[in-house]
Amino acid sequence: MWIQNFPNTDEWYGAIPEEARPVKDQPFYHLLAENDQSYYIAYVSEQNLIADISGDPVDHPDIEDIFGPFENGAYPLQFQLN
Repeated sequence: MWIQNFPNTDEWYGAIPEEARPVKDQPFYHLLAENDQSYYIAYVSEQNLIADISGDPVDHPDIEDIFGPFENGAYPLQFQLN
C-alpha cells in the first residue's frame, strides 16, 4: 500500500460524480486489489477503504514482491515503501 495526498488533476476530480467524489484533504492509497475477473492496483481514498477481516491469505500475484510469507494472519513488509 502506497500513501500520498491527492495528486490528480482538477479535471480528473471533476469527472467523478459529486455524490461519489472523495474529499481531497485525505490520504490516497495504491492497493493490491482483485475481483472475479482480474488482479490490479487500485487507487483509493482513505474514506473508501474497507478492512478485510477474513484473516485469509491474499491471492494477488504481486504480493510476494512486496511482502514476506503469510504468517499468523499477516504479511510482513519486505522493505520500507516511503
